[in-house]
Amino acid sequence: MTTTTPPRNHNGPLWGVAPRPTACRGCGAADAADFAVRAHVGVLVVMRFHRVDGPLCRRCGRATVRAMTTKTLCQGWWSPFSLFIFTPFTLVWNLIAAMKFAKLPLSEPAPGRAPLDEGPPVHARPLAYVGLLPVLWVIWFVVGGIAGSS
Repeated sequence: MTTTTPPRNHNGPLWGVAPRPTACRGCGAADAADFAVRAHVGVLVVMRFHRVDGPLCRRCGRATVRAMTTKTLCQGWWSPFSLFIFTPFTLVWNLIAAMKFAKLPLSEPAPGRAPLDEGPPVHARPLAYVGLLPVLWVIWFVVGGIAGSS
C-alpha cells in the first residue's frame, strides 16, 4: 500500500488555499494585526456601515482607528437605532482595535512605502465633538419638558 501526500501550494497550506497576508496593507510593515476597524453613519432611517480589514501595523492601524472613530462620533448618532445600538457598538469595537494595534511593536514600512498619517488624537479633532449635539438636544428637550410642565 502506498501513501500519497496531498498536493501543496508552493506558498500556502494544503489544497491550494492561499495564506492571509501578514504584512500591513497600508505600508507593508512586517508586524501587523489582522483586525477590522469600523465606522457607522446613521441618517434618520438610513444607516451605512464602513469597514477596513487588516492586517494593519501599529501606525496604520492607529491612523485608521482615529479616522473611522472620528467619522462615527460625528455622523453616527443621527438615527434612533444608531443612537442606542450601532454607534456604541462601533465605538467599543474600535476601542478594542486600538488596544490591539497599541500592543504591536513599531516596525519599519516596506521600502518605497510610507505608513498612513496618524494625525491628531480623536479628542483633538473638532468633528469628534459633533456627537455631543444629540445628547445636548435630548437634555434640552427633557429639561424643557420638565420646566414646561411645572
